Amino acid sequence: MPNIYTQLYVQIVFAVKSRQNLIRREYQDELHAYITGVVKKWKAKTLAIYCMRDHVHLFVGFNPTHTIADLVRDVKACFSGFIKEKNWCKKFE
Repeated sequence: MPNIYTQLYVQIVFAVKSRQNLIRREYQDELHAYITGVVKKWKAKTLAIYCMRDHVHLFVGFNPTHTIADLVRDVKACFSGFIKEKNWCKKFE
């Protein structure tokens, strides 16, 4: 039987609580790099990413050995923790 390769692609969009405009433009490049690192930790590939003022778009290719829910949970938790750690926003949740 020949080898079978599977690659899944998923678009993830997550928003800041109450859709507040809390993601400042000057932090976008650093946030993009950080989120890409989190995705890479999952042995996945960030194909596109963009942080808007109130939400984030992320297009990822990954192996089906991981669940989408686990990937999204980790990205959101790390994203939130990173912003709090940097103290970029007092109200960020």
